[in-house]
Amino acid sequence: MKRFLSAVLAGMMTLSLMAGCSSGGDQTTTTSTDSDNQSTAEGLFPAVPKEELKVGVVHITNPAEGTGYTYTHDLGIQGMQKALGLDDSQIIRKNDVDDTDATAILTALEECVEEGCQVVFATSWGYMDYVEQVAEEYPEVLFAHGTGNKSNGSNFINYFGKINQARYLSGIAAGMKTASNKIGYVAAQDSQNGEVTSGIDAFAMGVESVNPDAKVYVKVTGSWFDPEGEGQAAKALIDLGCDVIAQHCDTANPATEAEKAGVYAVGYNSDMSEKAPGATLTSVMWDWSVFYTKAVEDVINGTWTGENYFGSMQDGLVTLAPLSDLCAEGTAEKVKEVQDKIMNGEWDIFDGETEYEDNQGQTHTLKAEEYGTCNWYYKNVELA
Repeated sequence: MKRFLSAVLAGMMTLSLMAGCSSGGDQTTTTSTDSDNQSTAEGLFPAVPKEELKVGVVHITNPAEGTGYTYTHDLGIQGMQKALGLDDSQIIRKNDVDDTDATAILTALEECVEEGCQVVFATSWGYMDYVEQVAEEYPEVLFAHGTGNKSNGSNFINYFGKINQARYLSGIAAGMKTASNKIGYVAAQDSQNGEVTSGIDAFAMGVESVNPDAKVYVKVTGSWFDPEGEGQAAKALIDLGCDVIAQHCDTANPATEAEKAGVYAVGYNSDMSEKAPGATLTSVMWDWSVFYTKAVEDVINGTWTGENYFGSMQDGLVTLAPLSDLCAEGTAEKVKEVQDKIMNGEWDIFDGETEYEDNQGQTHTLKAEEYGTCNWYYKNVELA
């Protein structure tokens, strides 16, 4: 069935194959016939009429959890669906796809193709190599992989953004709140994963900017989704004396453990004050609808260029949840001061020029777009 459908789709989209197999190929000029928007644009693939469109999404967990990574991505899909007026039947979700299970990942991706999806979003880092494989097998289908560092300039792109901007701001809130000068950070992966490591560094730099005496203690779970391990890591950091717990992991467990222990938390992905209102200072968040709406519009309008996407606070992809009343006095003013500089382009973290010292005494520069190469911890970071 898979092979048959691939052949049918290939025959229907010959122009796609001619342009899509190489990022240097000729572009196809297409005209959108959407009743709300008519425009001529250039792209690598033919336009897909909105009423014929199907969008596939592969999730590592289930959006029904109501918080965290998958929930936030699904909110973005819902926002895109509403903005573009798509029916529920046009969204094909594959939930609870373990990103360490090659068979499950390949099956989910191929099922999306077999069910007629012209574009497929794969949201977990661990899907990356398999998306690359399936994108090569189905050059007429568009694939976008969340995070990661692989793409082919045609039907396989990656998407991420300057989450480090919000990480830095949340570090200000943590640095001003801590009384012990020990701040914990539950990390999904170790220093070899640049996404996690650059986030830790940005957070630690924000802490240092308002509290040079504070240290950030990192506990690694070794998994993108490990509810039990995330809770245990938070407990260990609290036992170490950390009175603020930050996180780069999927669930709200670090925040809820902080609330149980009477300390404070900085959430990630969604607003963790919904799960731990007595602990959450703020949360580092994404509005994925910004990207999903743009990407699907490109499919509908025939303006898909094969370029990777890297958004920011300026375009609304990256956000910071409102500061809670638990924050220290003066936090809102300090956060606003730095955020205003980011928003007007006066300052940004990881500009490729500023030198930062790591915890081994070495110096580094980093461009925000090259976050994946970051394998060093900032000078006030220690492994717990």
